[in-house]
Amino acid sequence: MKRILSTISIFACGLLLLGCTDFLDVKKYHEAKTWETEDDITKAIAALYSFTSNNSEGVTGRGIAWFECCSDNVTVGRPQAEAEQIRNFQMSPSNGRDVKTTWKEMYETNAKANNLIKVVPTMSQLSPAFKTKATGIAYFFRGLAMLWIAPYYGDGGINGGIPIILDTTEPAAMDSPRPASVVMNYEQIIKDMREAGERLPLFSELPAEQYGYPHKAAAWAFAARAALYAAQYDASYYDVVIEMCDKVMALSGKDKRELFDDGTPNAFANLWRKEQNFGSEYLFSLLGSSVDGPKYHGMLFQNGGWKLYNTWGYFQPTLGLWEAFESGDIRRDATILYPGQHVKFVGQDVIFGGYGLKNGSSFNYDISSDTGLTCRKFLSPWEGADCIGKEVNSNGDNASNTLGTCLIRFADVLLMKAEALIWKNGEGDAEAKALLNRIRKRARLPENSPATKAELKNQRRCELAFEFMPARHLDMVRWGDAKTEYAKPTRRANSHWDAATQTVVIDAPSNYDNGRTFNPEINQVFPIPVTAFNGSVNLVQNKGY
Repeated sequence: MKRILSTISIFACGLLLLGCTDFLDVKKYHEAKTWETEDDITKAIAALYSFTSNNSEGVTGRGIAWFECCSDNVTVGRPQAEAEQIRNFQMSPSNGRDVKTTWKEMYETNAKANNLIKVVPTMSQLSPAFKTKATGIAYFFRGLAMLWIAPYYGDGGINGGIPIILDTTEPAAMDSPRPASVVMNYEQIIKDMREAGERLPLFSELPAEQYGYPHKAAAWAFAARAALYAAQYDASYYDVVIEMCDKVMALSGKDKRELFDDGTPNAFANLWRKEQNFGSEYLFSLLGSSVDGPKYHGMLFQNGGWKLYNTWGYFQPTLGLWEAFESGDIRRDATILYPGQHVKFVGQDVIFGGYGLKNGSSFNYDISSDTGLTCRKFLSPWEGADCIGKEVNSNGDNASNTLGTCLIRFADVLLMKAEALIWKNGEGDAEAKALLNRIRKRARLPENSPATKAELKNQRRCELAFEFMPARHLDMVRWGDAKTEYAKPTRRANSHWDAATQTVVIDAPSNYDNGRTFNPEINQVFPIPVTAFNGSVNLVQNKGY
């Protein structure tokens, strides 16, 4: 992966030669006639990762995470007017939050992948094995790019899907009407991920310097996710979810995937350490370093980091999420920092919301989060006194770090299959119980799952909270729960420092908001960015925007 990141940096200035700056820009959609060697193709593959650099804040720094602020798990965390418009379902096509850049970046990735799919098979100087792997990576990224944005902009009826542009699409046909349903996008994603799964190696077959490249299990897992999203419109896709999850679960030997569990009370917290970037639970993450990479983790902790490190304080937990965890669930304290709890941050023992020592002197570790809570799930790179420049970027405006930004892992596979079984066979399904009990066991909960829809929903909520791609908001929309749940007030935790007892005292909670209005006929999708319409005649904006 280090080679991938360095290649990205070297070739950043030439990325646009590999694709197009606008997916409707016919002039720049072309075969890469300068590709002659395996090294040329390796550089083109590295360009598929361009959205992971710390220059791509609008994609892997914040990006679609703004949409997660619409959920009942997360709020904006600090004053930000445009982000609040998104959260309150008042977003306009010209909203300036950096999520608007994601559409452009994903269609550029789509175009780069199309070039590889189209050109590599024609290059006689390449070995058959290299061609197979290179095109497998391209199919994977084409599917991933569309899975990244299709759920947020396409639906099953009133608006339809988003443009599908393949290697076989003629330039004149790129500005075509939107597909009738986003299911057509999901079907294409599944097709691409199936093809990727056929061509890609197993993870165990990747050399260490290519860790971070896609592999069979990752392709099958993303195919399952696409099918899960399609199933909200067509229940027959639950069969595809089960099929694809079974392929991942059937892996054996060095490729066997399993929940990480070190047998300690900190098993879930220890999952989120760089040592597990490619551990037993790994399926696909975007890797970074203290020099370059995704910024997302740095967005989540206390704003300003008490001047120890410039974490940004966006995407803060709700009290509702804290309360969703069952008693004894070790995932709660591994995910959320609650007032009065201790946490190690840049070598300091922080008492959240209280007084402690900072470099030997008494210091007020006040709470800046609008919800009175903050996220601790991905904090491990910031623990050490020597972490800056070693584990995290020396520039807090970049915040890249050594912990992989997880896009999908084995726990999600278990939960997707359990959901498909419950929705297909009914509550209490025996196999779904077994799958959910595996999740419960690692959480140190009794293995007594009832395998109800309510439990499945809550397990997804607690297990996957704050992870970059398995969105709680998308789950709420596809389950039909958004209108009712979002109308309820979002609650925050309150606390104060008691100087007499030298403790943090928990006060009565209060409302962060008075509830929000979600209109299922409009707000099931977001407005397509206004810049996407440059040069287009046939692209139509989502209804209500």
